[in-house]
Amino acid sequence: MDLTSLLIQIFVNIIVLAPVLWISGRLLVGKYKAKFTDAIWIVISGVVLGTLVNYFIHGVLAAAIMLLVWLALIKHFFDCGWLKAFIIVIMAVIIFIGIIVLLAIFGIGILSIAL
Repeated sequence: MDLTSLLIQIFVNIIVLAPVLWISGRLLVGKYKAKFTDAIWIVISGVVLGTLVNYFIHGVLAAAIMLLVWLALIKHFFDCGWLKAFIIVIMAVIIFIGIIVLLAIFGIGILSIAL
């Protein structure tokens, strides 16, 4: 992966993941611990570390390591415990799926649902 594709990946993930992480964090740890800039730093750090881990390690082991890395980043930046970080991840996935479904209902996105 070259630098240009890494920067594009960071930019797209900031647009897609940071708001979802921020909303999930605010719902679970409060507005004083979950700041939008923290969500941006979680995404940037996660993408860069994910690229490095995937360069050296592949497969299920890399996925397990990256899950722990994302949980550690959320735990650090949102100042919460491991369980709450895991719940924030689950809540972020649910919110993301909800947004995708809403966009698909309105005909925007890859998953256009015909009603």
